[in-house]
Amino acid sequence: MFGTMLGGVDHIRHTHDPARNAFSVGQPAHGAEFADDLEKVIALHDASTIAAVIVEPVAGSTGVLIPPQGYLQRLREICDRHGILLIFDEVITGFGRTGAPFAAQTFGVTPDLMTVAKGLTNGAVPMGAVLAKQSIHDTFMTGPEHLIEFFHGYTYSAHPLACAAGLATLETYADDDLLTRASDLSGYFAEALHSLKGLPNVIDIRNIGLVGGVELAAIPGAPTKRAFDVFLDCYDKGVLVRTTGDIIALSPPLIIERSQIDQLVETLAGAIRRAA
Repeated sequence: MFGTMLGGVDHIRHTHDPARNAFSVGQPAHGAEFADDLEKVIALHDASTIAAVIVEPVAGSTGVLIPPQGYLQRLREICDRHGILLIFDEVITGFGRTGAPFAAQTFGVTPDLMTVAKGLTNGAVPMGAVLAKQSIHDTFMTGPEHLIEFFHGYTYSAHPLACAAGLATLETYADDDLLTRASDLSGYFAEALHSLKGLPNVIDIRNIGLVGGVELAAIPGAPTKRAFDVFLDCYDKGVLVRTTGDIIALSPPLIIERSQIDQLVETLAGAIRRAA
């Protein structure tokens, strides 16, 4: 979570607060005040030098960090007050992962710009897109008449195969009602995931929609080893999980059934016990 500055990039603290929020089901209760770090950055650099604040609604690679209640709303308020754009990186959370088509809808906060990718084509072919508020679009469209409205281009822009994959994926989302399926399964997934509490070395569990993180205590002198051992064990048993540091990250397909959630969690439980 960081603001893009004229002279570089300045960061604000992440919201991970296990002392107050460990084993929260859904959004943690504590931590909205972390958004006030942005006010400190603004006081230091002046709002006129800050183009935008970029945030993942759910931080993925940093360990499945769920935004505390009110955190994103406070970021939105601060950005509005100082005339700063708010950008959501929804490459991970977009297209149904959190229970709504986009995390912006799940959390009730509308960004000015939104980046999307993976879910746009079901990951079959690389493709990315940026969604913009009407006012931003209109700004680009009202420049000097002798210039191209928004001059940009990439070698593989609008690649036919990627566009076909994107259209087919969007049709499947609609036909199978997948963009809200995570909402239907989120309660069952949360209960199953949090059943891992109490297993050896499990120090936190985090979840929202159909995404979850199980944090393991690090082995002194060998950080990430225990999580990687769990990954290898699960892989041998036919279950693919992801590790990011000492966290086991889970993002099952939107078509998953309840019995498969049971299988996923049972396999993970066995791997955690064996890694102890």
